[in-house]
Amino acid sequence: MTGRVCLITGGNSGIGKATAMGLAKLNASVVIVSRDKDKGEATLIEMRAKSGNRNVDAMTADLSSQDSVRELAHDFTGRYKKLNVLINNAGIFLPRRVQTVDGLEATFATNHLGHFLLTNLLLDLLKASAPSRIINLTSSAHYGTEMDFEDLQGEKKYSGYHAYSQSKLANVLFTYQLAKQLEGTGVTVNSLHPGVVRTGFGKDQGGLMSILVTVGRPFMISPDRAARAAIYLATSQELEGVSGKFFSRRKEKKSSKESYDEASAERLWKISEELTRPNS
Repeated sequence: MTGRVCLITGGNSGIGKATAMGLAKLNASVVIVSRDKDKGEATLIEMRAKSGNRNVDAMTADLSSQDSVRELAHDFTGRYKKLNVLINNAGIFLPRRVQTVDGLEATFATNHLGHFLLTNLLLDLLKASAPSRIINLTSSAHYGTEMDFEDLQGEKKYSGYHAYSQSKLANVLFTYQLAKQLEGTGVTVNSLHPGVVRTGFGKDQGGLMSILVTVGRPFMISPDRAARAAIYLATSQELEGVSGKFFSRRKEKKSSKESYDEASAERLWKISEELTRPNS
């Protein structure tokens, strides 16, 4: 991966950090994005020490804020002249409805819209750097849910689990729709369920999610093991040119029935454009 530039959101902990470390050890230039500047800097120091790679960098952004995402894209394109791998990894789970600075429901805004906007803002650079890859981290939670277009923001009724699973379905729909648009550009995009991972995710949220995380913890895989799948998707020569697919761990799989609904994918894209205005 020498000479290849990788950008990873949520890169200061869990799967994101393990993926960043793995790519740094393969000698890639790795840029991690974290919401907390101090945590990002601490991870950077650790990565440099453990990987022996000096070409690692940290940037700060809050994926729930569109201004922050725009600033990240602007700063990145100002500092780097190419982007070979974009890993949209950051994610949140919120048991209660929270509104972002943009007046949007925070789970949908962070897990889907933030990455939708960031990807679109970096597309020209990804195309200019082709062959390049986009990897959208999703979850098996997307199975068995549907996009509630009449209440996307959970204003009428909010469930933390539904908001999360809907955002993960949005990640897959986004992947498939983007893959169509990128045909012939040399940029591939795939979605990945990395496995059920033993991280801090969801454990302090209270309610059902907290119970599930606590009970299931002994059966979960480590972030390092989960990161192998993301590193495989980012680096494998076998996957050169493979696009518009869903992977569970390192194997291509069928995603949910709902995720193949082209009308839903188109509708979600249109709404996402209206809410983020990536071209303005």
